[in-house]
Amino acid sequence: MVAPAFEEFEPGSDCECPGCVDRRRAAQASPAAAIVGHPAAQRTVVIAAAASAVLGAGHAVPALASPQQAPDRPGVPAGDGPETPQGAKAPLHGPGGKPADSATPPATTRTEIIDRAKKWVAAKVPYSMTSYWSDGYRQDCSGYVSMAWKLPGNEWTGSLHQYATRVTKEQLQPGDMLLFHNPADPTNGSHVVLFGGWTDHTHGYYVAYEQTRPNTRRLATPYAYWTNAAKYVPYRYKGLVAEPVDPGLPAVPAVPGKEGGGDSANPGPSAQAPPYPGRAAFGPGADNKHVTLLGRLLVERGAKRFYASGPGPRWSDADRRATQAFQRAQGWRGAYADGLPGPLTWSLLTTGKGRNITAEASGGSGGSGSAGAPAQAPRVPAYPGRGMFRPGADNAHVTRLGRQLVRKGFGKYYTKGPGPRWGDADRRGVEAFQRTQGWRGGAADGYPGPETWRRLFS
Repeated sequence: MVAPAFEEFEPGSDCECPGCVDRRRAAQASPAAAIVGHPAAQRTVVIAAAASAVLGAGHAVPALASPQQAPDRPGVPAGDGPETPQGAKAPLHGPGGKPADSATPPATTRTEIIDRAKKWVAAKVPYSMTSYWSDGYRQDCSGYVSMAWKLPGNEWTGSLHQYATRVTKEQLQPGDMLLFHNPADPTNGSHVVLFGGWTDHTHGYYVAYEQTRPNTRRLATPYAYWTNAAKYVPYRYKGLVAEPVDPGLPAVPAVPGKEGGGDSANPGPSAQAPPYPGRAAFGPGADNKHVTLLGRLLVERGAKRFYASGPGPRWSDADRRATQAFQRAQGWRGAYADGLPGPLTWSLLTTGKGRNITAEASGGSGGSGSAGAPAQAPRVPAYPGRGMFRPGADNAHVTRLGRQLVRKGFGKYYTKGPGPRWGDADRRGVEAFQRTQGWRGGAADGYPGPETWRRLFS
C-alpha cells in the first residue's frame, strides 16, 4: 500500500522570501512586536474567526486535533491529520474574480461529480492554497471539492457543509464528501475528500479522491481516513439530480411479438422506476443495494444461469457477465456491451423494455448446455482468512494459492515452487491478478482477500 504523504515544512531562520525578510526587520526594530513563525501562519487567526461565524449552531464541531506524534505503524502518516493549509472563501479565479452567488446549489449528477474529480487526478494538479487552476478553482482540498460539485465559488472546510446534508456511513455513495473541520485551528487537521465507492464488502476501505501534496490523487483509503478517523463527517451534496440517459448509445429496435422498443407489451417508463445511481455504483469493489436490484432484474430477463447464488449486494463476475449478455441481446457490441450498466441499460431493465437474454445473446459466456439451462457452478475452496497470507506464513493454503496463480497464467514470478511459505513471488502474482480485475491502490496490494480468492478459483 502506498503511504499517503502530507508534508509541511517550516521555513528556516535564513528564509529569503519577502515575508520572512520583513518579519526579521520588524523584529530587529521592535522586539516586543516580533511575530513568531512564517507569515502564512498568521492566516490561521483570520480563518479560525471566520469559522465561528460561518458554522453556526447547526453544524457539529469536532474536537480539536491532538498534538503531533510519531506514527505507530508503517504506512500511516505521522500526527493526527494531513497538514493541508487552505485558503479562505473566494470567487472563481481568486480575489479578483467574479463574486460567487451561492443562493442555490447548482444541479449535477454523481457521474458528473466523479468525472470532474478524475480530470484533476489525470492532470496531476499540484497542491496550492494560493494558486487557481484553469477552471478557476483553488488548488487545495476544499477548492477540489468545490470544483467537483461545480459550486459557484471556492469554499473552504468551514463552509462546504452549507451545500450538503449529513448522511450516515451506510448511506455513503460516490460523489459524497467526508469532512473534518477544526474551527479552532483550521490548518491543523482540517481536510475534506470525495467518496468514490467502497473497495470491498467489509466497508473498511473506500476510494478517496482528494487534493493533497504533491498533487491530486485517487487512493484506496481506510474509513474514515488515515488519521483522525472519528472526526470525519459524511455529507451529501444538496444539488444532486437523476442521471440522464446516454444520448450516444444505440436505440433498441422494436421486434413484433417480443419485448421491444415499440411493442404494446412494453409500456412507457414507469414513474416509479428507480433512478440510475451512477456508474460508480457498479464494478469491482461495489457493494450496495443497486447491485442487488440489478441482479434481480437481470434474472427476470433470463440471466439466472449466470448466478450460482444470489444475486447479492457485492459486485461479482456473474453480474458483469449477466449485464453483458443483456446488452448483447439488444444488439450492442464493443464498448456498448462491456458488462457495466450505463443509464440506458438501467432504464431498459427497470422499465421492462428491451429484449430478454437468450443463449445466442450470451455469446457463450453463460456456460454450456441448452438455452436456459443453469451452468454448473465452479467449486471454490473456502477462503481461509487473511492471516494465512502474510510475511512468515507457512501453510497449505499458500501452496494452493500459488498453484492456482500458475494455472491462471500469473506464475512468472516463481523461480521454483510454488510452496507453502509465503514469499514475494506469491505477493507479486496476486497483485498482477488483482490489477487485471481493474483494481488499483489498496485494492491491489498483493494480499488475497475474499473477493480475490473467489475470482482466482472461479
